Amino acid sequence: MSGDVASLPPVVRVANRTTGRRRSATLWIGVVLVGIILVTALVSFVWLPYSPEDISGGRLAPPSAAHWAGTDKLGRDLLTQLIIGARIALEVGAGSVVLGGVIGLLLGLASAFAQRWLDDGLSAVLDVLIAFPTLLVAMLVVAASGASLGSAILAIGLAMSAVVARLTRILAKRVLSLDYITAARVSGTRWPGLVVQHVLPNIWPTVVVNLALQFGLAVLAEASLSYLGLGSPPPNASWGSILQQAQGTVLVAPIGAIAPGVLLVVLVIGVNLVADGLRDVGDPTRRRRS
Repeated sequence: MSGDVASLPPVVRVANRTTGRRRSATLWIGVVLVGIILVTALVSFVWLPYSPEDISGGRLAPPSAAHWAGTDKLGRDLLTQLIIGARIALEVGAGSVVLGGVIGLLLGLASAFAQRWLDDGLSAVLDVLIAFPTLLVAMLVVAASGASLGSAILAIGLAMSAVVARLTRILAKRVLSLDYITAARVSGTRWPGLVVQHVLPNIWPTVVVNLALQFGLAVLAEASLSYLGLGSPPPNASWGSILQQAQGTVLVAPIGAIAPGVLLVVLVIGVNLVADGLRDVGDPTRRRRS
């Protein structure tokens, strides 16, 4: 590899180094953006400016030394609500990704190793589930089980599991069609060994990138559920519920609508940048080209 790189013209080597630095910068920018939200969420477990139920700040007070982001229409400290919202967004995102990832991987691998008729049946079910929007599936689950943080995680995780399962099935099928997999089967390797030794090591980069992207979608789905009143109940404040409560006072106190929207954008962009960086790290062909 080093000989190949040395043989390239100087202009090409400089361009490749520049591309590599740009990709590394993309990953680190994403890590910083997500890290800011993560630190904010962790702080909420040990410290909050005010109690979430404290309404002594006065209705729609502007930013001040006592309330850095002002207050909402009930007199609650807006900064406190935003910090709690960061914790809820990350809890829902992480919980949904873990649940959807585990279920999706199991279903996808089962479909890849199943008999033809069972594989076709599972694929048809996954196609039907994917046809339904994630938010619609989440709304149905939350409506049936009641609005709560756990219901939001369950609903979004189940909705995204179909996407993960379909991707896992496609990737696993591709790996299982390779010649060395056929040789391993002939030599007596059972399916658990094939999964651990060959399938998972080959599909994990793509699956991890997809899960990172699903994390951002889960955060948006949770904000949408909360905006519709189907998210975490009071006194916990989701960014979506803050937006919903601030829509009637946006001209009087615009920060109540702007701040949660900006935080949502920052978190989703950060997660997407991290996913893009992970794709470059996990894809050996992209590394060779850089």
